[in-house]
Amino acid sequence: MGGAMEMKKRINLELRNRAPEKVTELVLDNCRSSNGEIEGLNDSFKELEFLSMANVELTSLAKLPTLSKLRKLELSDNIISGGLEVLAERCPNLTYLNLSGNKIKDLGTVEALQNLKNLKSLDLFNCEITNLEDYRDSIFELLQQITYLDGFDQEDNEAPDSEDDDDEEGDEDDDDDEEDEAGPPGEYEEEDDEDDGGSDLGEGEEEEEDFPIFVKDEEDDDDYVEEGGEEEEEEGIRGEKRKRDPEDEGEEEDD
Repeated sequence: MGGAMEMKKRINLELRNRAPEKVTELVLDNCRSSNGEIEGLNDSFKELEFLSMANVELTSLAKLPTLSKLRKLELSDNIISGGLEVLAERCPNLTYLNLSGNKIKDLGTVEALQNLKNLKSLDLFNCEITNLEDYRDSIFELLQQITYLDGFDQEDNEAPDSEDDDDEEGDEDDDDDEEDEAGPPGEYEEEDDEDDGGSDLGEGEEEEEDFPIFVKDEEDDDDYVEEGGEEEEEEGIRGEKRKRDPEDEGEEEDD
């Protein structure tokens, strides 16, 4: 880490365009600490909720300022072996603490975290303490406030990703926006009703079309003839009579 930027300089760069009391997230990963101590971070970061100091060669948390709103603290890949009681004193509202890859060896060191009443997730992966027999059961018994240890609960269910949770909330908001844009459902229902009414009227008109009506013939109960057909036959008979009448008259004259 010889070429790494000093932590104090990194913090100054982060504060070029904003005041420390406006900062809610601060990432100082891979910086160079001052003799294993935190440098450049002070109580003016009153609104800080997320702080990451991974791989900065920290050996002590003694100079950690009071950060009452801090929720998540990343301290992975450092050289911390104890002194965890300071966390409850200065960051009492921590819900997530990552101490993976540090020098924590025994349960006595972790016992200091009992006073972090809001702690829900603790990561000790790649620490020597994980080699203890019944390590997981012992930690869950010692720190009864936590739900997840090394990313899993007591039933080996994986902890949800906070980014996934944010995406789900965003999707719900999008769904709500789509419903709002769709407008009141009543308008579309009324239009559909009008369309249905028009289609019913059209069907009624089709039903009123004229179709041949069949009636029983008096001479044969099994046969059916059209009423229109009878009228045509009667007219034909009358026509034949008219044609024959003049002929009959001519024959009478000849007689």
